[in-house]
Amino acid sequence: MNVNNIENINKENSNNCKSDKSNKNNKNNKKIMLTGDRPTGKLHLGHYVGSIRQRLEIQNSGEMDEVFIMLADAQALTDNFDNPEKVASSVIECTLDYLACGIDPDKAHIFIQSQIRELHELTIYYMNLVTVSRVQRNPTVKTEIKLRGFNNNIPVGFFTYPISQASDITAFKATIVPVGEDQEPMIEQTREIVRSFNRTYNCDVLVEPEIYLPPNGACLRLPGIDGQAKMSKSLGNAIYLSDTEEELKKKVMSMYTDPEHIRVEDPGKIEGNMVFTYLEAFSNDEDFEKFLPEYKNLDELKEHYQRGGLGDVKVKKFLLKVLNQMLDPIRERRSYYENHLDEVIKILEDGTRAAQKVAGETLKEVKRAMKINYFEEWNK
Repeated sequence: MNVNNIENINKENSNNCKSDKSNKNNKNNKKIMLTGDRPTGKLHLGHYVGSIRQRLEIQNSGEMDEVFIMLADAQALTDNFDNPEKVASSVIECTLDYLACGIDPDKAHIFIQSQIRELHELTIYYMNLVTVSRVQRNPTVKTEIKLRGFNNNIPVGFFTYPISQASDITAFKATIVPVGEDQEPMIEQTREIVRSFNRTYNCDVLVEPEIYLPPNGACLRLPGIDGQAKMSKSLGNAIYLSDTEEELKKKVMSMYTDPEHIRVEDPGKIEGNMVFTYLEAFSNDEDFEKFLPEYKNLDELKEHYQRGGLGDVKVKKFLLKVLNQMLDPIRERRSYYENHLDEVIKILEDGTRAAQKVAGETLKEVKRAMKINYFEEWNK
């Protein structure tokens, strides 16, 4: 999708956006993007199609006044509190992935969440605006608790991370948040907090964000190569953006397809076939012209597979070429930054400094609205 004008994003993706507020509380009418990831390892293809590709489109559109990309290490620590070293090393790994994909530090501020104390102070204030029962009803929280097997031993920090996320978004007065489909309930909870704060303190300090989901349905939640519902580090079914050609080949050739498609001449099923799911997400007509010219497009390839006479190996080799074509420049850029870590650290320092300045201004506005800016008032 070619983003020519960010003002048209919600029109083009009206089914993806749940709010029609048009950011009425954004007094300066600024267009601001905030997004990010929990640094718990290297990023994978699910991250790329679910959010990073949209971030790049928006970043490069030239329509944003500011772009903030957060390494949510404080949130990552809520379920990795006993292994902070893992989170710390992943901060660098994720930054390398960002830069490798094309996130441009001249256009976007990449920052570290834990280093901005204003975010944590905002979280404390917002906690008073949300009930325990409301957090318990959050579908994303329920899913993540089940996934991690917390049962009744839920860390308070993990339980309240939707409030922390609202702090991150509102601190920068983000108007658009490109995230994966599973984060939609979190954005809705942020909107609720914005409305509650502005209503409670009779102000228009905070801004309601819009969610931006991938327009391609296959990208909303990319499954793992084993057919599991979600690509995940913990499930070991992910293709990483940093995978070598050999690693990628091994994973693609082992992909789950149609278990009943035993012989080439057998009719094959498309539904639940990971190779075709990935082709939906990553291939285009030009790829067929370049790598598989006997087919005009994916529809023709599907039709042949369904009637029989097309083997899994041929389709997998095509997918492998498509993915390598996309990943080769990413690998090259990552290699550069891996050998220039001093540049990476400076990018993080500069981005965190810029983010802290903006978050600091928002915190001042919040405290003024709450009338807890004591020394500012007393020293007038």
